[in-house]
Amino acid sequence: MNPTTYNVPTLAEMIAEGKEPEILFWVGCAGSFDDRYKAVTIAFVKILNAVGINFAVLGPEENCTGDPARRAGNDFLFQMQAIANIQVLNGYNVKKIVTACPHCFNTIKNEYPELGGNYEIIHHSTFLQQLINQGRIKLQGGGEFKGKRITYHDSCYLGRANKIYEAPREVLAALDADLVEMKRSRAKGLCCGAGGSQMFKEAEPGSKEINIERTEEALATGATVIASACPFCMTMLTDGVKNKEKETQVKVYDIAELIARAEKL
Repeated sequence: MNPTTYNVPTLAEMIAEGKEPEILFWVGCAGSFDDRYKAVTIAFVKILNAVGINFAVLGPEENCTGDPARRAGNDFLFQMQAIANIQVLNGYNVKKIVTACPHCFNTIKNEYPELGGNYEIIHHSTFLQQLINQGRIKLQGGGEFKGKRITYHDSCYLGRANKIYEAPREVLAALDADLVEMKRSRAKGLCCGAGGSQMFKEAEPGSKEINIERTEEALATGATVIASACPFCMTMLTDGVKNKEKETQVKVYDIAELIARAEKL
């Protein structure tokens, strides 16, 4: 895999050209607007281009899934946002969606069907695992992460909500790194602190911020890299590491970034 450029066609453009994508890449709000997570979007797109996946995005036709609104208690706003998205997706007859956001993944997979949106949706950790298993991603010795100690943080919506624990770990295993588990992992993993729209508010007075506690668990493993597969988790863990920046040089990366960096994309 060694593309020098990458392109991101919109679904409208592909349809106008009489083409049909293999998958729709649902970018999500974080992947579109958050400066840090834009790098994850670019890394994933580079991988898709490198292995020859025929994909498209909705571009300006993609709106928030409504997940933050529903978690914050505004179900009316959630339904408005969800129905608008479903109308667009059904209008294009979309069947298969891939997203790098567990919140988008969970909402489209488990909540859109009640409003008439039924799609095959895959989280990018599972999609990357499939590409590795199919031999379409051929990592040669793990690249810069070979032998490095990496710990993986389980996203609540990817893990407990949807029982996806092994796919991201298998992706990391392909890097030939030293994967170490935190004291609490998989079904017993500790939330990063962003759930239930908590990312958008301050911690309760007198309480220890959960992201600091989770970051301390990650640092206790001795890992030099904290791997994530969720934009919310990445934000909270990155802030946690910054809180300890005088004590550590640990980096937080999404699994797509690790693959792209290993392959020097």
